Amino acid sequence: METRPYVPWELINHFMIDVFRAYGVPEEDAAICADVLLESDRRGIESHGCNRFKPIYLDRIRKGTLLPVTETEILRETPTTVVMDAHNGMGMVASHRMMKRLIEKAKQYGMAGGAIRNSTHYGIAGYWTGMAADEGLIGITGTNARPSIAPTFGVENMLGTNPLTFSLPTDEDFPFCIDCATSIVQRGKIEYYAREGKDTPAGMVVGRDGSAMTDSEEILQALVNGTAALAPLGGIDDEMAGYKGYGYAAVVEILSAALAGGQYMKALTGVGPDGSPQMYHLGHFFFVIDPDAFMGRDLFRKTAGEICRALRASEKAPGRDRIYTAGEKEYLAWLDRRDKGVPVGAAVQKELIMLRDELQLPYRFPFE
Repeated sequence: METRPYVPWELINHFMIDVFRAYGVPEEDAAICADVLLESDRRGIESHGCNRFKPIYLDRIRKGTLLPVTETEILRETPTTVVMDAHNGMGMVASHRMMKRLIEKAKQYGMAGGAIRNSTHYGIAGYWTGMAADEGLIGITGTNARPSIAPTFGVENMLGTNPLTFSLPTDEDFPFCIDCATSIVQRGKIEYYAREGKDTPAGMVVGRDGSAMTDSEEILQALVNGTAALAPLGGIDDEMAGYKGYGYAAVVEILSAALAGGQYMKALTGVGPDGSPQMYHLGHFFFVIDPDAFMGRDLFRKTAGEICRALRASEKAPGRDRIYTAGEKEYLAWLDRRDKGVPVGAAVQKELIMLRDELQLPYRFPFE
């Protein structure tokens, strides 16, 4: 049972746009950024929604490690490819511009790919693949990030949480969408645990001495100073096939950096040699495929839907009521929250009030 108060979608959307504008983000770009963050909350992915509004975007603008005005530059373009430099602007804005371009190309030529360098956090990866799925196309994306994951048999944070994300259109009310990090847990989830005063479950984070860490606040600081690392999918060794998560994280790192000629691993810490804040220089890659270039969109959607339905209808484990397919839980979260709004905990409530009062904006929230 949800006990946190809800803030109506329209109210929180207008508020976030006004705050972004007050921080120097142009209105059209502010609307994109707010929508990306709120889409995360609509899907129930709270680690990337309102929880990150202030600490990941506003605080970075304030520190000068994220530029509010996004001056994108096309470095190279062919009929089916685009390479873009975001010049340290809003990663969500640069990614939106990229996906619009790639969707047009894919519809014309069957498929298209793009890469962005010198970017910043681009929100949930599923937002970008979802743009393709909404058009009946297949979307694929990945991004590198601040070093957080240790390689198998290692304890040093070398790779980012590096999501590898796919959205596939179906004949159902929602696409198949697998959007998850290549680590067991993401930094954003640990930030969420810390905000809620919760420990991080044992086994998700390894200290420099090889032992598990659980104190969420301690973990966040240790990730910054390099004395802790996230375990890749599968775990910290090869007994549970941690090398698989490690391998996929490395694939995303290489594609995110090499396709655009961008930076990677230790160059993405956001901290200079003297400990001062610096730009993050993240890289993202995107691919869009039009099933019409193969055997048709209708056949693809029908087949994808039949596979998902067959998976959900398969025999369930004792005590389990249902089987889900990727993207289904997020769709159900949206159905539940559609008429209620976004639930906000005490920490986010304080941030919203602080921002409103600081900027003297004419808003009042239901939790006041």
